[in-house]
Parts: sequence; structure tokens; C-alpha cells
Amino acid sequence: MANERTGAGDPARTLALLWRDRAAQSPRGPRRGLSVDAVIAAATELADRHGLGALTMRAVAQALGAAPMTLYTYVPGKAELIDLMLDAAYARMPRTETAGAPWRRRLTAVADDNRALFAAHPWAAAVSTARPTLGPGAIAKYDHELSALEGLGLTDVAMDDCLTHLLTFVQASARANAEAVALRADTGLDDQQWWDAAGPLLAQVLDPSAYPLATRVGAAAGAAHGAAHDSDHAYRFGLARVLDGLSALIDTEPPIADPAGMVSRPAGSGTVT
Repeated sequence: MANERTGAGDPARTLALLWRDRAAQSPRGPRRGLSVDAVIAAATELADRHGLGALTMRAVAQALGAAPMTLYTYVPGKAELIDLMLDAAYARMPRTETAGAPWRRRLTAVADDNRALFAAHPWAAAVSTARPTLGPGAIAKYDHELSALEGLGLTDVAMDDCLTHLLTFVQASARANAEAVALRADTGLDDQQWWDAAGPLLAQVLDPSAYPLATRVGAAAGAAHGAAHDSDHAYRFGLARVLDGLSALIDTEPPIADPAGMVSRPAGSGTVT
């Protein structure tokens, strides 16, 4: 999968496009009835079908039936376009309403909503967001997801840390799944077909007595999941462990402090200091 990141383009042009500041958008060149939204939609469809490796300004222009140079009157380049694509995906993604639900259910909904986003747009899992898009879609997403942590007695910094930890896990899980899907497409074999071919060959060279744990545990896991790796099981198992870890901040009494000096209390336990 392509190695791309947000925040790689010109900040002024990117923010103007994200927030649709007409005064900052270039008026030059033929319009031919296109719009920034049309360019984003065509680019997103291209990436959904073929991945970010196929995303070029020329390919997007071709999909729109326009000359490549025409696109530059709407978007400065691919770097800015990726920010626009991701922010638009954020704006459209599901946002499950969980007000009043237990905190684990709220955070599970946040995780599942993000997993659904990556399932709809697998390319998004490969995009580094260390420098976030800062568009309306991203801000609305962040505000909604923080509401799942509101009222739990966490400091503002701890709320951000907890959300970042959760979403980092979801993105890593989605990236692994997207890579597995791409591998199946490239090889023409699903995991079971690959194992049916590789397993007998491994048995010819593997001495179970030399690797007793690997043999026993690997066989048990393979039998349980029907493959060497089950992405759904890995996601559910990993998500449960992430939530278990966060419970140390949210459910533990008395208040605990991390090395950075952030202190948390369980919900309803009083003022956070």
C-alpha cells in the first residue's frame, strides 16, 4: 500500500480548500463545469477501487474527462487532494449516538465506526495522520469521539490520549486487514488455499519436538480460527484488551497519575486535579 500522509501540502492552500474559502481558491483556467467536490469524489472512487498507488492527478483528470492541467485550477496537487479526500470521508462516516451508554459501549461504537470507515475506504488506513487534516470533517469527528470520554473524570489531555490510543489500534488493525486483502488479490489465493499448499511442505521439514510450543499453539490457533490469521477475531480480541487498559484510568480507585502528572478519577468521584 502507498505510504502517504496528511499535512504534506501547502498549509494555506489546504486549509482554504478544506474550509471552502472561495477568496483563496484559484480563479485561473477553464472550469468545464467541475468543482472541488467533483474532484474529491472522483479521486476517492479511484482510490477505493485501485488504492492510493493508482491515485495521480492525471488519472483523476481522466476519470473526470478533463485535461490534467485543468485539475490544478481546483487542487494544487496530490498532497492537498489526499487531505481533502480523507476529510470528506470523515464528514460522511457513521457516527453512532451512544449518549447515556456505559463507557465501554461508547468507545466500542467509536472503534466500530472507524473500522467501518476503513472498510469503505481501505486506502485511508495507509495514510499517516500525525499531522491531521484540520478540516471540518476531522474536527466534527474529533468532537463526536471525545464525547464518548466526557464525564469519566479524565483530564482533557487524558481524554485525547485515550482516544488516540484507541484509534491507533483501529487503524493498525485496518491496515493489516487491507494488506491481507491485497495479498489475496495479488496471489489469487485465500488464506486457507495458501495453507493447504504450504502446510504439507512445512510438515516435511518441521520437527515438532524441536519447537513444541510453536507446533502446539499454532495448530490450536489455526484450528480455532480456520486460518493462520482471523482479522475479525484479532480486532475483537485487541479492542477488548485496549478497553481493559483504559479501564486503569477510568475505573481504578483511588486516582492514579501517569509519569506526565495527569490524574484521573472514576466518573462521579468528584473534581479532577
